Amino acid sequence: MDVMPLLLLVAGSAAVAAAGRRFPVPVPLLLVAAGLAVSYVPKVPDYTLDPHIVLPLLLPPLLYTAATDSSYLDLRAQMRPVALLSVGYVLFATFAVGWAAYLIVPGLPLTAALVLGAVVAPPDAVAATAVARRVGLPSRITTILQGESLVNDATAITAYKVALAAAVGEGATWAGGIGEFLIAAVGGVGVGLVLMAPLHWLRRHVREALLQNTLSLLIPFVAYSVAEQVHASGVLAVVVVALYLGHRAWEVDFATRLQEEAVWKMVAFVLESAVFALIGLQLPVVLRGLGAYEGIDAAWYAILLFVVVVVTRFLWVYPATFLPRILSARIRAREEDPTWKTPFVIGWAGMRGVVSLAIAFSIPLTVHGGEPFPERNLILFLTFTTVIGTLVVQGVTLPPLIRLLKFPGRDPQAETLAEANAQAQASRAAERRLDDLLADDRNTLPGPLAERLRAVLERRRNAVWERLGQVNPVTGETVDDTYRRLSREMISAEREVFVKLRDGRYIDDEMLRVLLRRLDLEEAAAYREAA
Repeated sequence: MDVMPLLLLVAGSAAVAAAGRRFPVPVPLLLVAAGLAVSYVPKVPDYTLDPHIVLPLLLPPLLYTAATDSSYLDLRAQMRPVALLSVGYVLFATFAVGWAAYLIVPGLPLTAALVLGAVVAPPDAVAATAVARRVGLPSRITTILQGESLVNDATAITAYKVALAAAVGEGATWAGGIGEFLIAAVGGVGVGLVLMAPLHWLRRHVREALLQNTLSLLIPFVAYSVAEQVHASGVLAVVVVALYLGHRAWEVDFATRLQEEAVWKMVAFVLESAVFALIGLQLPVVLRGLGAYEGIDAAWYAILLFVVVVVTRFLWVYPATFLPRILSARIRAREEDPTWKTPFVIGWAGMRGVVSLAIAFSIPLTVHGGEPFPERNLILFLTFTTVIGTLVVQGVTLPPLIRLLKFPGRDPQAETLAEANAQAQASRAAERRLDDLLADDRNTLPGPLAERLRAVLERRRNAVWERLGQVNPVTGETVDDTYRRLSREMISAEREVFVKLRDGRYIDDEMLRVLLRRLDLEEAAAYREAA
């Protein structure tokens, strides 16, 4: 097995993603553009998306890291718009886009058109999260988009299976399709509910951080595969488990959290970079199979379908935003009146991604009787152009659109004040706990050590308040910034001495590593106090 193409994909996409952080263009778009450009380079191997790899191996960790970074409480507060988008919109888009494709493309059977509709229906979790994070959308909009993208894949995959069964002549019915969807949804949530508590128990009782992080890497694959084995939704199982574990992450020891954050940041960075690069690299594979549709006809079909996909989302989002308020006095009393801006941004933020392509590549080559699947290559091409179109057109224009609409940004002063108040309450509780402990003869400490504990607590409490103070007129730093910088300079001086002692053979490398780790933890603590 030649692993060089895989190594080149990971290394190249990571390099482009790292370089892209220096530019104002969203990194996902640069990766797609780089993939498109590299696909034309001679002797570049084909990177065909294998749905048996993308769905069970790439989708679970991407969903897991997105869900653990989400807020269960915020998602619960936005349950209605999330459900309307992740379930209602996906089903609406499947039928609306499928029917439009049936009318646009001569000779495309309705069943095959509905397969196409299901394939391009779900906005992508990776694309939505990456772009929302970059453009700084208001927290409510970000929560809705993240919640939608976490759940909608399950709806789309089920709708695709039903449409595919009808297309290949397996006698699928609408009643059967609804039943299959309910079984997949309820089963996926059920598997997640069954697994989440035992998995959290394991995370709490496995004492070694290295083993805990190994378990963390296995969790999304375990949840996905168990659900799929019982014909339930692996997507929903992963999301339920991840939301629960993320909500209860505070119960795991600090070493695990520190390692886990670093590990999952690396995993997400590598997978997201590779996924967007893979989208661009599909161009040669898609074009080779286009066959009789090469030329202006295929281009017109692609443009028209892209417009239909964009318009269809707006046709759903605006009624889904305003109709519940019109019909329910309870909603009107509980929620603020939305403006036209919020549904407009949600409608425009519906980028498609690698999941749509992976589902499209899973379309079988033949139907019952050995006949070729109707217009399979054209469906692949239209899926590819829709994904590229939404990523490029909507991804490029979304940041300036946010600025043009002048959404209220985050209030750093208010957030810092809330953080300071929270820290003050926690510090008072810690002081009371320390006083109780020191009153016990078993916890007797020399005066300087007891004062050191109090000084550390005082420093942690004051650090946040100092960020609200005035800045140094010479450097522009706050008091806390200066403290952090001086602390790191002192640690750097200690580090240089340790290295010189090692080089002079006064200490060995093992002792150097122990001393450097101690300094690293102190530097991390100093940084965290001001971060």
